Amino acid sequence: MFRRVLVANRGEIALRVIRACRELGIKSVAVYSEADRWANYVAQADESYLLGPAPPAESYLRVDRILELAKKARVDAIHPGYGFLAENPAFADACAQEHVAFIGPKGRAIRAVGNKIEARTLAERHGIPVVPGISREVTAAEALAFARAHGFPVLLKAAAGGGGRGQRVVRSEKDLGRAMREAVSEAAAAFGDGTVFVEKYVERPRHVEIQILADAHGHVVHLGERECSIQRRHQKVVEESPSVSVDDRLRERMGEAAKAIARLVAYENAGTCEFLVDEKRDFYFLEVNTRLQVEHPVTELITGIDIVKQQFLIAAGEPLAFTQDEVRRRGHAIEARVCAEDPFSNFAPSMGEISGVRLPAGPFVRVDSDLVPPARVTAYYDSLLAKVVVWAEDRAGAIDRMVRALREFKIVGVQTTIPFHLQLLRHPRFRSGDFHTRFLEEEFDFRDVKAEHHLEAAVIAAALDSQRRRRCAPVAEDARPLSAWQTTYRQESP
Repeated sequence: MFRRVLVANRGEIALRVIRACRELGIKSVAVYSEADRWANYVAQADESYLLGPAPPAESYLRVDRILELAKKARVDAIHPGYGFLAENPAFADACAQEHVAFIGPKGRAIRAVGNKIEARTLAERHGIPVVPGISREVTAAEALAFARAHGFPVLLKAAAGGGGRGQRVVRSEKDLGRAMREAVSEAAAAFGDGTVFVEKYVERPRHVEIQILADAHGHVVHLGERECSIQRRHQKVVEESPSVSVDDRLRERMGEAAKAIARLVAYENAGTCEFLVDEKRDFYFLEVNTRLQVEHPVTELITGIDIVKQQFLIAAGEPLAFTQDEVRRRGHAIEARVCAEDPFSNFAPSMGEISGVRLPAGPFVRVDSDLVPPARVTAYYDSLLAKVVVWAEDRAGAIDRMVRALREFKIVGVQTTIPFHLQLLRHPRFRSGDFHTRFLEEEFDFRDVKAEHHLEAAVIAAALDSQRRRRCAPVAEDARPLSAWQTTYRQESP
């Protein structure tokens, strides 16, 4: 096993990896930007080093700087987390050249399936169904010709990266040119690669993914599916497992397809195969995410398998300690992503200082977060603040437990998506399992969002502000103290 591991990431996923290191007896090394100097994960690591200024291009995306610090800290492995350099084959190759283990797939495997076009081509060649499309880079004229031949709507997709960036649904000819320019520009800015291809847009599918683990000895297993159909702008919002749309037969077919793709490229470590499932329960391969997924805790809760620890063991050359037949799934798990966004203002980013946090707790509630106030939400990084994950014996119980947990969760200082999640979890169609990838777009009525969480947060904010002002502004013994509201009025009055 490794002795020292550098975590080339930030926030909750960095803390998640650091905790795995601690349980495995491995020394953890954190890296941080100027904006993350006082972040909790930095304090939790055994050692920490400054990467550079806040912008990712000057810090978390600096391969040379990360490898320089890896050599300085004398680490024997690097864990990339998710995002940033996690799916960058050049980074995996550079680690190998420096004789530092990359805790993820080899660079050749990332190239083979990390690019969506390459992955589509591979699947087509081996008889795995894919959504009709053009498996190469296209121009606007070629995309238009495809749309005329197959009918609108079509989907423009970035070949690199993920998270919905570089994707545009096009429903008419007049919108295609603008959508192509936007998709190319966004993909180039996010991934350094503006390659875009086109495929037919499936209107109301399910988005279902299969978690796989593959070791260096030829063993591949899948850990079942995750339902990821609750999305906004092609970005996942809520994930759960198992999927109400997947029966044992479909699970086995999709699992075998995912394992087949992994074997075709001699894949090693954790990965996720993503599929669309239509109303007839036919599935279509979408892509492979060659990294740890944000939603991996859902699978961990229903299988009891620590996926991050498995990543370490596989990267260290250990064979998987279990076979496919030994994977057991029990109960139901749901994850809600809590982001610094305002659901009352079309999910506009909410930035500022977080002055207070109360995390939910109780039986079978897990919170993955790096929030320790005072913490500052900036424009430099993703808006994800925390992942709340719950488990119960069945789906109805898991939904009720999530409602209870989110009602306990308080974040003071920025707007969050908690009120949105509370409305979603109460929606009758969500509770019945009757939804698809456009469910929020078609069915969600934000006028019904309850303001209860905002009212409670306002009361907490007022109390915290009152305490702070009392500490900072001593009052003469014979003076009558001003209230926090009066003090604020005097300070802000012209």
